[in-house]
Amino acid sequence: MTKSVEVTRNGHVLEVKLNKPKVNAIDIEMSQQLGAAFAELRDDPELRVGILTAEGSKIFSAGWDLKALNSGETQLDNWWETADYGDGGFAGLTENWNLNKPVIAALNGLVIGGGFELALGCDLLIAADHVEFGLPEMPLGMVPDAGAIQRLPRRIPHNIAMEMFLLGRRMTAEDAARYGLINKIVPYDDLMSEARVWADQLAQSAPLALQTVKELLRSIECVPLENAFATMRTGDLPTYRAMLKSEDAKEGVQAFVEKRAPVFKGK
Repeated sequence: MTKSVEVTRNGHVLEVKLNKPKVNAIDIEMSQQLGAAFAELRDDPELRVGILTAEGSKIFSAGWDLKALNSGETQLDNWWETADYGDGGFAGLTENWNLNKPVIAALNGLVIGGGFELALGCDLLIAADHVEFGLPEMPLGMVPDAGAIQRLPRRIPHNIAMEMFLLGRRMTAEDAARYGLINKIVPYDDLMSEARVWADQLAQSAPLALQTVKELLRSIECVPLENAFATMRTGDLPTYRAMLKSEDAKEGVQAFVEKRAPVFKGK
C-alpha cells in the first residue's frame, strides 16, 4: 500500500499530512489511511489533539478521486455501502462520530469538493491567506454528500451555501473568515506554527474536559433548548460523566485556589 498520508507525533499532538501528488485526490486507500490516523488519535490516551494539513502551498485536497470513479474502481450509487472507506467514513472525519479529541485544520491551498468536506469535519480551521474553497460537483452531475450538504448551511448563511452548491461560487479565505467558516487567516509561512500554538494550548487542557465539549455538542446539536438541558442531565454521555467525577476537575479547582498551574493527568 502506497502511503499517501504522513503521520507524526509531537508530544500530545498528532500531525496528519496529505501527500498524494498532484492534488491529494482521496481514493479508498487514502481514505482508509486517514481513518487509521484519526483512530490512532482517538484511541491513544497520550494523544490529545490532531492537526490536519497537506504538503506544499498549492492545494489542500481536490476531494474524491474522480479518476477512480471513472475507471470503475469506485462507484457513485450507494458509495458509502459498496466500498470500505475506513474508520470515520469518507476521509476519516466526515462521519467520525466517536472522535472527541479536537482536530485543527491547517489549510495550505485550494480546498475543493471532498477536500472541503474533510475540512468541515475539523473543529478549528486556520487558512493561509491565498486559500480558496469550492464545491464543483454540480457541473459533474453530482452533489457534495459527504458533509458539505449536511454541514455548510449550518456554518454560513443559507443563501451563500446555496450559491456555492448551485452556482459553484469560489470563496476566498477573507470571505470564509467574514462568514465565520474559518477561525483565522495567516500567511502561508506561518500556517503550521500558528496551528501548533493552538494545538499546544489545547494539549495543556484537562483531556476529559476537552473531549466533553465535542461529545456534548454532537449530542445536543439542533435539539430544542429544554431538550438540550435534559440530554446533558440524563443522556448517555460517558465522557461528560467521567469529567464531572475526575481527578483533573478537582486538580483544576485546587490549582486555581492555590494560584498555580494545574497538572492534568487525563483521569
